Amino acid sequence: MPLEEKIMTDLKTAMLAKDEKSLRSLRAIKAAIINAKTAEGAGGILKEEDEIKLLQKLVKQRKDSLEIFEKQNREDLAQKEREEIEVIEKFLPKQLSPEELKKIITEIIKETGASSAADMGKVMGAANKQLAGKADGKAIAAMVKDVLAGNQ
Repeated sequence: MPLEEKIMTDLKTAMLAKDEKSLRSLRAIKAAIINAKTAEGAGGILKEEDEIKLLQKLVKQRKDSLEIFEKQNREDLAQKEREEIEVIEKFLPKQLSPEELKKIITEIIKETGASSAADMGKVMGAANKQLAGKADGKAIAAMVKDVLAGNQ
């Protein structure tokens, strides 16, 4: 079932249950999907990898906002962001654990022949391609740095 259909089904369920937290999050996802589908050059179709990127972008935006709200001691707004992150993440593929991520990054480093931090760009390119949707970009970058530092 395409993401848009899942969102619509969950949106109807949330409306019937009067679940404000889910409604707010699902409406944001639906709006983002519509914007992406009607964007110039999109052709009204979203591929699965584009849907994942879209959801990751929404989560990242909320995490950035959450960080700002926490710094400003705005717990009311921070809580809303946490709730929305939780709902949006339900539609993302399961994220890799740090152990799984390290194993894959180590393998990529071996494949690319990287040996120092100067090779980070080469490793990141391959890692981002292979791990798209399975791990956060910041987590990938941090793990690549750690593993490359350990290889020196």
